[in-house]
Amino acid sequence: MPDTTAMFRVLIKGSIEDVWSEITRTDEPIACFFNNRMHVGALQPGSRLAMRSPDGKYTGVVGEILEVVPYQKFSHTFRFTNLDDPQSVVTYELEPKGDSVQFTLTVTELPVGTKSAKQMVSGGKMIVNVLKTVIEKGRPSFGTRLLFVLFKVLAPLSPKQCRSENWPVDESPNHGAK
Repeated sequence: MPDTTAMFRVLIKGSIEDVWSEITRTDEPIACFFNNRMHVGALQPGSRLAMRSPDGKYTGVVGEILEVVPYQKFSHTFRFTNLDDPQSVVTYELEPKGDSVQFTLTVTELPVGTKSAKQMVSGGKMIVNVLKTVIEKGRPSFGTRLLFVLFKVLAPLSPKQCRSENWPVDESPNHGAK
């Protein structure tokens, strides 16, 4: 049976609070998540989430929050809006290691042989590397920032099915904005 799990791990010199804040923020785009902004009703199990372009017009990923253990674990289902592939489960785990944080991204129920699986494996590597750079240096690398500009320029070419009005999220005034 093919492996349906992918794991990515990095040691980040910084505080667990800073890493947690970065991966759960809703007030601005999250660099390690391809500069998308997380929209959620609440950071709690059962809440739907959407990862949207910085301007909120396009939604690239949707899911449902499965588990939240502050400063330790954040888990949610994950599905690309432009693909009809089955969803997977993404789990972020944080563990203090002296003056650093071991950050582990695990993808389970990976739909092997799909476009989603291919994108998630290459994306996982980028997520851990960009998160490390943001926490340690305060911002993504120049090359990553250029990639974000390209994403912005290409956003209007996104398929119609990726428009955010097709992917509503119940949001309270305190969690994300449209």
